[in-house]
Amino acid sequence: MSTNQAASSGGNTTRSIDMTQSTENGTENGTDTVAGPAKPGGHGARASALAIFRALPGPLVGLVVVMIVLSFLSPYFLTRQNLTNIVSQNADIGIMAVGAALVILIGGIDLSVGSTLALSLMTSAWLYRSHDLPFTLCVLAGLLVGALVGLVNGVLSTYGRIQPFVATLATMSAAAGLALYLTDGNPINGFPNWYLAITSKEILSIPLDVFLLVASYVIAAFWLRYRPSGRALYAVGGNAEVARLSGLNVTRIKIGVYVVAGVLAALAGSVVGSRLDSAQPTAGTGDLLNVIAVVVIGGASLSGGSGSMLNTFIGLLIIGVLNNGMSLLNVSPNLQPVVIGIAIIIAVLTDRASRAREAAH
Repeated sequence: MSTNQAASSGGNTTRSIDMTQSTENGTENGTDTVAGPAKPGGHGARASALAIFRALPGPLVGLVVVMIVLSFLSPYFLTRQNLTNIVSQNADIGIMAVGAALVILIGGIDLSVGSTLALSLMTSAWLYRSHDLPFTLCVLAGLLVGALVGLVNGVLSTYGRIQPFVATLATMSAAAGLALYLTDGNPINGFPNWYLAITSKEILSIPLDVFLLVASYVIAAFWLRYRPSGRALYAVGGNAEVARLSGLNVTRIKIGVYVVAGVLAALAGSVVGSRLDSAQPTAGTGDLLNVIAVVVIGGASLSGGSGSMLNTFIGLLIIGVLNNGMSLLNVSPNLQPVVIGIAIIIAVLTDRASRAREAAH
């Protein structure tokens, strides 16, 4: 019995050694069936590239595509001066878009940004020309007017329980009328040199208003990402009732956001006044479409709770590039709003498809 067991044991040992050697030889010859599929191939590289492409923000991909197309259609598009002009000429719209994006983030809407710009600008110019006040004080008064309009918007939409669309539509009409009333519809010209330097002076060949624009986005992005009060905006926009039950003062947050949007609209008014060396009572009133387009193309959800300053800035660049490119190609100004409208529809449909894919995964 023991002899047979030993023989059996010896046979098993021999077979085990043979299998081990066979496995080692197979590994050395590259025939291991486990290690083979782990080798990177063309399919794996394509899958990795596709994953990276999908991870890119949709607005960024759209911007790159538009810029590539325009670079072939116009030899002047990719020049340094033209690219600088694109950002500088849209600085006022971009600054207003920061405030509009914050309002949309909490589930609201602000239709009064253009009229707030006009009213704050005309207030500053009127105080300077008619009352001989120091212009610095006049500019601060204009910012205060912007904050006041924002406060009215916030109070109407919270304590007044009026839909933000209706509340801001009312203030838009009122602010536009007051801007015309202050000077009977007449413009005011001639401002101090330091004020004109906001758009005329350059640092490293970049206009000051570009630095002002970028600073607005950086500060807002930092606030939204790193400050609890900024993160709270996402909670309020996602579900205001849940945010309230979590201990957030939803009413104060909403009013504060509308005030910030009003101040930013007034700041954009200073940029417009500096660029034109003139205060026009109708300034900014035609910019509402572009401001909303910047935010929507940037991927912000009109229902609230989602959006970022980076994508909003990319949306601004898309609008600026489209307008600039159409001007270089001599497209009729009457058709340019049509193109912007098409861009908005494409952006919304693309964003909806992206969200559907994310939900499916």
